Amino acid sequence: MIIRNVIHKGLRRLMQDEDASGLPAAVVPKIVRILSFLQDMEREEELLSVPGWKAHRLSGDRKGCWSLHVTKNCRLTFAIDREGVEIIDLDYVDYH
Repeated sequence: MIIRNVIHKGLRRLMQDEDASGLPAAVVPKIVRILSFLQDMEREEELLSVPGWKAHRLSGDRKGCWSLHVTKNCRLTFAIDREGVEIIDLDYVDYH
C-alpha cells in the first residue's frame, strides 16, 4: 500500500530522509519493520498476522482507524482508504 500522508514530523523525516532523530532510538528498528510491512501489504487483514503488534481498530472519535503497538505507551495509528488502497494519516502517538 502507498502511505499517502504522515502526521508525526519525526516519522515523516524517517520515511523521507532516513533520519530517525525525531523518534526514540529504541523504537526505530521496530517502526522501520512496521513501515516496510505496511508498504508491502495488499489487504488490511494482513495486519492481524503479526500478533506482537496487537493490531486493532479504534472506536469512538477514531472509529475506523487502526492502531499498532510499538511500546507500552506508544502506537502507530492510521486509516486505510479502501478505494485508493492507501494508508492515510499515519501517526506516532504516545498515550502516556
